[in-house]
Parts: sequence; C-alpha cells; structure tokens
Amino acid sequence: MQELGTAINESLSDSDRIAAAIGEIKRAGYDVFLVLEATIGFNKREDAVDDETGEAIELEAPPETGRRRVGKIKLTSQDQKFLRALKIAIDDEGR
Repeated sequence: MQELGTAINESLSDSDRIAAAIGEIKRAGYDVFLVLEATIGFNKREDAVDDETGEAIELEAPPETGRRRVGKIKLTSQDQKFLRALKIAIDDEGR
C-alpha cells in the first residue's frame, strides 16, 4: 500500500502538465498548495458462494437477440450482499 502511495505521489510530482499549471498560478501572484485525498480499498478475492447452501453461484444470461452479448458472471458474497441491500433479487434458476 505504501508503494502505491509513493507511486501516485511521484507521478504527480513528475507531471509536466501539473508543473505548468502550478507555474501559471504562481505567475499570477498566488501561493500554491495541493492536497489530494485518495481512498484505496482492498478486498480479498473469493469465489461466489451461496450463503445458505455453500455452493458456488454462477449466473448465465438468457439468450437474447440483437446486439447484446450473452455471458456468465460470478458473484462474490460481497456482490450478493450489495445487491440485497439494494433490494435486487438474483435470478439463479440455472444453478
């Protein structure tokens, strides 16, 4: 995590575009200070598991016509909790 913070700081410090913008502000007679806040989250990846049965969940979209793609998605337990919080039901008949 510290390495990521250092990399972000270095990329901002090395940016010619940011340096030019700060230079313009200084030439206009202002002192410049820059404060950025970054929120970085980490979640351990886990397989999608049904909380009740302990089985993996894999949803498959029904075939559709037109330009839409058909595919499968895997949901983590965190995905399921988020969808439940939004009161979105998961149609998992194809288990």
